[in-house]
Amino acid sequence: MRAHPLHLTAPTTGPAGPEPVREAAFAWIGEAAAQALTDELETWPKPGLVSLVDAGSHDNMDAGTFRRSIAALRPFYVELAQAGAAGAGMDALRWTGLRAEAAMLAATGGVNTHRGAIFALGLLCAAAGATLVECAAGLTAARLTSMVRDRWAAAILRGPIPLNSHGSGALRRFGAGGARTEAANGFPHAVRVGLPALHAGRSLSGNEEAARVHAFFALLATMEDTNLLHRGGAKGLGDAREAARDFLLGGGVGRAGWLAHAVAVHRRFVARRLSPGGSADLLAATIFLDRLGNGP
Repeated sequence: MRAHPLHLTAPTTGPAGPEPVREAAFAWIGEAAAQALTDELETWPKPGLVSLVDAGSHDNMDAGTFRRSIAALRPFYVELAQAGAAGAGMDALRWTGLRAEAAMLAATGGVNTHRGAIFALGLLCAAAGATLVECAAGLTAARLTSMVRDRWAAAILRGPIPLNSHGSGALRRFGAGGARTEAANGFPHAVRVGLPALHAGRSLSGNEEAARVHAFFALLATMEDTNLLHRGGAKGLGDAREAARDFLLGGGVGRAGWLAHAVAVHRRFVARRLSPGGSADLLAATIFLDRLGNGP
């Protein structure tokens, strides 16, 4: 990982350090979130999803749409880190998230590229800001995710629940918990599935993009992805998870010919218009947690 000039162990004048150091830390957190979204976009193949190669199962967005969205969201992730450091409650975080969503829609011409990632990465940025104030020992995945669970879980589950989201629709039709339950529980899939799979993928392939593909398939194999439920119903979700498990049981990215196998899965998803957007959001969260855990 590229070295960064920020040193969080610099001499301090209080629990959060001198103001220039704190502001540099918040900027670094926001940039890490934006870079996690860029890494997710540039990961290929991710069955059914937009990448630099193609638009997957979508006809209203492409890589350019995602890049504009990421640029619009970057300053809001910095703001959310600052809010977490200031002890903001869920109502304040929600308001910043709504402003971020408005900026995303303005940048994309009304296309929802990152609503789920605003929620997941926004909470993790706020947790990172709070952690810098309360415990400068390190921005570990366990510390950040437990901060989200302990500080905001009750408010996350209390709502309000958006009535027009894919997740709320899946909740009503299938009883799926979706992004809200994942966040309130401290992102267990990112911590227990995504991060170990990312590290395993690195060992198997020695390639960072391949490691992200491996992590994505591991998340897809285990998650109750509400985007898949929305597009393909229970059968679509079940078939997608089975395809991901087959990929992993065959050796994942450690197997010769893994790329052709993953591309074949991608083409099957596109043919059925399946799009595991929830898994993509958790891949971005996994990348973010990994970067902060190994950061300055």
